[in-house]
Amino acid sequence: MLETLKCISPVDGNVYVERPLADDQEVAEALARARQAQAAWRHLALAERQAILGRAVDAFVAKRQEIAEEISWQMGRPVKFSPFEVSGFEERARHMIEISAEALQDIDAGPKDGFTRFIRRDPLGVVLVVAPWNYPYLTAVNSVAPALLAGNAVILKHSAQTPLCAERFGEAFAAAGAPEGVFQHLHMGHEATLGLVEGASEAGGVDFVAFTGSVPAGHAMQEAASGRFIGLGLELGGKDPAYVRGDVNLEHAVENLVDGAFFNSGQSCCGIERIYVHRDVYDKFVDGFATLTQAYRLGDPLDPETTLGPMVRAGAADFVRGQIDEAVDEGARALIDPATFKADEPGTPYLAPQVLVGVKHSMRVMHEESFGPVVGIMKVANDAQAVQLMNDSPFGLTASIWTTDEAAAIELGDQVNTGTWFMNRCDYLDPALAWTGVKDSGRGCSLSQVGFEQLTRPKSFHLRVAV
Repeated sequence: MLETLKCISPVDGNVYVERPLADDQEVAEALARARQAQAAWRHLALAERQAILGRAVDAFVAKRQEIAEEISWQMGRPVKFSPFEVSGFEERARHMIEISAEALQDIDAGPKDGFTRFIRRDPLGVVLVVAPWNYPYLTAVNSVAPALLAGNAVILKHSAQTPLCAERFGEAFAAAGAPEGVFQHLHMGHEATLGLVEGASEAGGVDFVAFTGSVPAGHAMQEAASGRFIGLGLELGGKDPAYVRGDVNLEHAVENLVDGAFFNSGQSCCGIERIYVHRDVYDKFVDGFATLTQAYRLGDPLDPETTLGPMVRAGAADFVRGQIDEAVDEGARALIDPATFKADEPGTPYLAPQVLVGVKHSMRVMHEESFGPVVGIMKVANDAQAVQLMNDSPFGLTASIWTTDEAAAIELGDQVNTGTWFMNRCDYLDPALAWTGVKDSGRGCSLSQVGFEQLTRPKSFHLRVAV
């Protein structure tokens, strides 16, 4: 019996997309095609690979509005904001194309009489990219673009919630004239995906896995790869903190931290989930934060006036409701009345944003990833207390400081265990900087020149030319 994938839209609870899942034979054939295509692709001049990727970006961006609407239907983001993901995709892809020649060039080991010595970056082979639904294009392009530029073939397995995103990638590369087999997408179940990692498929396994998802799923990927010497890039989310210092530009901090907490209904790996505010500005900050939060409009994401759409599914919303209720039972105070957001209904994906004060780190909402529109705010006495609380987490993806003192920001940034340290901004990936995490936020790196390193292996050339 043919197994199928069903994307249930959080907009109305109906099936939006249905696709057959690849069987074992189709998975094996895709891997074999990728291996054959990669053998030629790796020897194609980098300038030609760059040109194909550039044309793929052009083809993708040309369908901006269609793609934006599909994002809204598949995972619930307001159509007001969905086009920005296409812009982010373009920014990241074009940047990686632009820097690829320098990042992939041979490394000269320096002069030595009678010898030529250099290090070349060889592609790994076939890269499996496993992408999530929350930023379906941005999370995927982080690895797809540099992997292809480096001479690898790519197989993309997208979330069952966003299957059309994988297909849009395929359409763009086909329109760009990419050789058959260099980029493929597969709608796969959990076992088939792990089989490619384990090397259990008929055609063997992939050579690298770029995975974005939950911590438990990351452990499953790591376990699947344990019998093989392949690399894994694991981006596993966060519980990202912000520290609002006493010398802050308050209006700027409020505006940007509200957005950082509630954009995409809080379903961002690097979204703001906990805020520490210096006691000198605490009351004003909290008042401003709650007031701006009340201005959000929760509702149908296809309505251009909506600024907060549904979460991806009712179960995810109920999980966040549970964190909120438990925190209130333990002494926290909720500043937002859900009744003022008429679309908020328990048992549905539609969840009002919530701001909690009087929170403690013993509460789940302050140490367990929420991945929803809730944030806890705590008062702190000084920088040292803020740093201690920011580090009191199993995660370490990003953290931010809101201050007018750059020197202090750098000094404190050296003390915070995080992959990215922001000053006066949050919830953004600069493609020129390494995207990485520490602790349970994972390992490995994508984007920037450094992002090419995990997708290649160094090969040394040691040539005696005088004999």
